[in-house]
Amino acid sequence: MSELSLAYIFHEQQLLVDDQMQLPQVEKLEGDLSFQSGDQIIARDLKQGELIPEGFKFVPIRQLIAQWSATQFEQASRAMQLLEWRRNHRFCSHCGEQTEIHPTEYCMVCQACGYQQYPRINPCIITIITKDDQEVLLAQSAKHQGDMYSLIAGFVEVGETLEQAVAREAFEEVGVQLKNIRYLGSQPWPFPSNLMLAFHAEYAGGEIQLQEEEIRSAQFFAYDQLPEIPNVGSIAYKMIMHITQEKAL
Repeated sequence: MSELSLAYIFHEQQLLVDDQMQLPQVEKLEGDLSFQSGDQIIARDLKQGELIPEGFKFVPIRQLIAQWSATQFEQASRAMQLLEWRRNHRFCSHCGEQTEIHPTEYCMVCQACGYQQYPRINPCIITIITKDDQEVLLAQSAKHQGDMYSLIAGFVEVGETLEQAVAREAFEEVGVQLKNIRYLGSQPWPFPSNLMLAFHAEYAGGEIQLQEEEIRSAQFFAYDQLPEIPNVGSIAYKMIMHITQEKAL
């Protein structure tokens, strides 16, 4: 029997794990994605007709954020994003011919014109906005139901700095101006292939005016009177705890 590999096996943004949220060990198949760390770790989408090992089930990867360490989630995020990239680049964007997997790099190569397609990430900013070191601005997304409040976030546009994106998103979504914009940290976010870049900014002025197609509700909350916030493990949760309870990010 061949050596078994620790496997990230995905099906529609769900990951195969056991009741202890541990990954299965399986035989490597042709076409599996191997990590370059030298470890016996592979990733693949569930193949048609592939049997699920006894004692394992598919769990939404968002559910694992609160139960796994940051390192575990980052590895799963990397696997998910690489599979998404490979799935979406089977054909050359220059000439339309079929691509092949590079033997030693994360690269899809066109055999017809030689064009190489490497993985790409989408930079997104997420900002915690504070007022007088006593209140934090939280908002509800118009796209999600429920009572949860989170932070202002959005994609970085072509030609703008991260700080400009922070200021633009805050003004567009809730109508406020910012000052003292400072970088805090980052988190890979594989939905589908984003990198969340966290910032802290201070309220500088303006009345809250909602961009209604994006934001359902927004207001300042006292640090000790927070509403329902994102789950443990998300960078939004870490940012809110870092500012309001002085915890490490």
